[in-house]
Amino acid sequence: MAMPQMDPAKLQLVQELEIEMMSDMYNRLVTACHRKCIPLKYHEPELGKGESVCLDRCVAKYLDVHERIGKKLSNMSQGESEDLTKVNIPEKK
Repeated sequence: MAMPQMDPAKLQLVQELEIEMMSDMYNRLVTACHRKCIPLKYHEPELGKGESVCLDRCVAKYLDVHERIGKKLSNMSQGESEDLTKVNIPEKK
């Protein structure tokens, strides 16, 4: 199915919203993984091996969950769109 062309103003709005959502996701990821993996008091200027491994795993899990939720919401949205089109199609007599 081909996507309809958007006018430039709508396309810019969609792009801005996507950037805002990605920025919000990144900020949440940083906050959650920092809180989970790095102690409140820094003992060394560099990350330790345990902190690095924890951060790698945390980021991977966060992005995996984010992707899964995005797919689920997309599928739900497509299902709702299909349901709406079924309702609006008049029956043949």
